[in-house]
Amino acid sequence: MKASDLLVKCLENEGIEYIFGVPGEENADFMMSLEQSQRIRFILTRHEQGAAFMAEVYGRLTGNPAGCLGTLGPGATNLITGVADANMDRAPMLVLTGQGASTRLHKESHQIMDVVSMFEPVTKWATGVLHEDTIPEIVRKAVRIARTEKPGACLIELPEDIAGNDTSCVPLTPRLFRRPVPDDVILDKAFEKLRHAKRPIIIAGNGCIRRRASAQLRRLCEKTGIGVISTFMAKGCVDMNADYCLFTVGLAARDVGDCGLDAADLIITLGYDMVEYHPRLWNPTGNKDIIHADFLPAEIDAHYHPDTELVGDLAYTLEKLADRVDACGGIDFRSSQQAAVREQMLKEIGEHRDDSTAGSIRPQKVLWDVRVALGPDDILLSDVGAHKMWIARYYQCHQPNTCLIPNGFCSMGFALPGVIAANLVYPDRKVLAICGDGGFMMNVQEMETARRLGSDITVLVWEDGAYGLIAWKQQGEFGRHTDLSFGNPDWMKLADAFGWHGHHVENSAGLAATLGQALHESGPSLVVVPIDYRENMLLSERLGNIVCPI
Repeated sequence: MKASDLLVKCLENEGIEYIFGVPGEENADFMMSLEQSQRIRFILTRHEQGAAFMAEVYGRLTGNPAGCLGTLGPGATNLITGVADANMDRAPMLVLTGQGASTRLHKESHQIMDVVSMFEPVTKWATGVLHEDTIPEIVRKAVRIARTEKPGACLIELPEDIAGNDTSCVPLTPRLFRRPVPDDVILDKAFEKLRHAKRPIIIAGNGCIRRRASAQLRRLCEKTGIGVISTFMAKGCVDMNADYCLFTVGLAARDVGDCGLDAADLIITLGYDMVEYHPRLWNPTGNKDIIHADFLPAEIDAHYHPDTELVGDLAYTLEKLADRVDACGGIDFRSSQQAAVREQMLKEIGEHRDDSTAGSIRPQKVLWDVRVALGPDDILLSDVGAHKMWIARYYQCHQPNTCLIPNGFCSMGFALPGVIAANLVYPDRKVLAICGDGGFMMNVQEMETARRLGSDITVLVWEDGAYGLIAWKQQGEFGRHTDLSFGNPDWMKLADAFGWHGHHVENSAGLAATLGQALHESGPSLVVVPIDYRENMLLSERLGNIVCPI
């Protein structure tokens, strides 16, 4: 068979369901082979960056990689932003690029560049196929590395001449392995710390949204009542209605949750990546007693120097800690501080639920109505911008992986392509993307992809006619901001041009009904609201004057 046929068979053998991308001349053999596949669906996108974001969201929702595809040169460079976003946010992904013939890679030649070297900083592993017989080993290795904790992206580059070569090789059979676990000595040491603490608290990070880890975390918290503060990435690891849910931190400003961290005599970090909420913000003097529990050892940082590290499968670690709680007959902690934190945040979340405004709508009101409109298993995707800060603080979740926020690489343009992939994974759930007008326009071309696929999605655009987050940051630091304004299209004409349903909401009283209508329409729907970003600086002022509840 041809090498490109073998590559497709290897991908099928690994359970790959989707490849998103834009083909080119140099991967034509692969596309011809892929067309014959009965197991892999190719989704043609309008830009390679959109393809990468779609593959990222598929990986985040399923725990398995999808492929994103581009040709050599500009096709590969167009992929790189979405690939970097996926890799930093721990999403398994396969990146598939074409390349010129191996006979011209050593010299100046049309569209030739060193794709593998370019992708090495933003992937877990990147390699080119130098001989057709190595394809089974390369695919098996790439998928294993992409899925292994902590997950990420892997690149496979296939030169056009090698793609057409004959080979007699066959795919390698995937074989699973059990993750290592911490030994009983270190588990006992960590439990003794926990048992003697009076005010312990948990910071739950990205690793806690794995299904088994979330279930075991809830079990531990039900037995102990330990409060859980989530990073943006860990939303839904515990139910927002649980008494031990203390909501989110990560705004890079002091917030109510930090009061709980200040009062804690032991902080347990679970599946925590430093990029989510840097420890200098919650451990400024570096003197907190920390238990680090994660799949990998702790990153080295002056503000994060744990005395105890539980390295290995996170679900197993949580299960064994809960077993030790049972064996000792339970643990009694002082919970008044965390109860006060939860009560204060609940008050703030619901403060503007009954707003009645016209001309612009407060972010808090929008997110209250969104939370009411979406069920416990429905999915919200946030783009990057000022709205992300509001979603992080005010939108809470019942289940893991029901609010996806880019938080490591933080790339704008994520949510529109991402919500298309979310609908492919969960066609029976309501899926909603929230974008700023700046971020939405960065991948606006994928509106055509959504229409072509008949995607049942809703995109809610917060319109302020500017790069609002940059204005917020500059205003906070310098007392003013540079010119960040831009023009927008006629949104309803734009929706009509792409065959979408279109809605423009001018007052807060009509938002809930319009949102409900859009979420139940067949096909893609666009809802645009004028947002009141005067609230940005008001929030900054309030956070700067937080008085911790007792």
